[in-house]
Amino acid sequence: MEKIPQEVYRRQRVMEYCRKHGNVSEAGRRYGYSRKTLYKWLKRWDGSKESLYDRSRAPYRKARGHSEKELRLVRRLAKKHKWQDIIVAYQEACQRYEYPYCYETFKRKVEEMRKGKPVKRKRRRNKPYQRASYPGQKVQVDVKYVPAECVTSGIKYYVYVAVDECSRWSYHQMYEEHSTYSSAQFLEELMQKVPFPIRKIQTDNGTEFTNKQRTKNATKKTLFEEKLKEYGIMHQLIRIATPRHNGKVERQNRIDEVRFYSHLRMYSLNDGRKQLAIYLHGRRGPFLPQTGSKCGLGTDCYPFPQFSMLHGTSVPLPVS
Repeated sequence: MEKIPQEVYRRQRVMEYCRKHGNVSEAGRRYGYSRKTLYKWLKRWDGSKESLYDRSRAPYRKARGHSEKELRLVRRLAKKHKWQDIIVAYQEACQRYEYPYCYETFKRKVEEMRKGKPVKRKRRRNKPYQRASYPGQKVQVDVKYVPAECVTSGIKYYVYVAVDECSRWSYHQMYEEHSTYSSAQFLEELMQKVPFPIRKIQTDNGTEFTNKQRTKNATKKTLFEEKLKEYGIMHQLIRIATPRHNGKVERQNRIDEVRFYSHLRMYSLNDGRKQLAIYLHGRRGPFLPQTGSKCGLGTDCYPFPQFSMLHGTSVPLPVS
């Protein structure tokens, strides 16, 4: 004999309570059922427990499934259109082969067939990068935020860094502001220290360099851009959210993080600039060679003596 669930006994008691008191709302509050559910049970209750069993929720009429011929048609048309132009394949199926189902059904069948099919991704081909062939052809500029643990006063400081792509010559300077005024001031100091003419400067899309990404005043030139125009230097912006395009200066920042910022403890702007100058003066390696002309700190930093050091000219000098 089939065992009757306890839920059915509970429903029987609820129905008897409703018949005795004649108040469905009170029965719902007493037993924790909604009025809609109680009315549904009362409609089909004939006094027996079997009438209170849960009934099947399956639809009365089931949709006719695809035949093998229709499935082959869907696969063939989807493959013909490279599994991409589904709506074009559906239009062809309806017009030429009298496909009887809607577009959503056709699309669902295509997706089911495509699940087991490996997706072929096109290999990304990066554009060839044109390297700088002479010093000053392209100089990368970026801003490095001085870590908070390096500053005792809690004031924020920023270090502007410029790195030449060809010679890896670099110049650093620290400022209190992260603004277009500081960028223009850094450019003026850079032009005084750089031992070769600069043809192009490459930066990111920060507001300290350009207004092109702002919603207001997008066409207005910043102080930094006006200074570039004054010096006759081209300005190139990298792709948004792609710092690897400024890879030389980003690598310089990582090196400075290990060699300088991890040991830095500064108390003011002048103190930070003094420690930065000492660090740059004693630095050696591929970013600051010991042979060449003198830089502003008195350190040998220019490895290409065969080029003229006068800004505005790039005439090769004879090498002895």
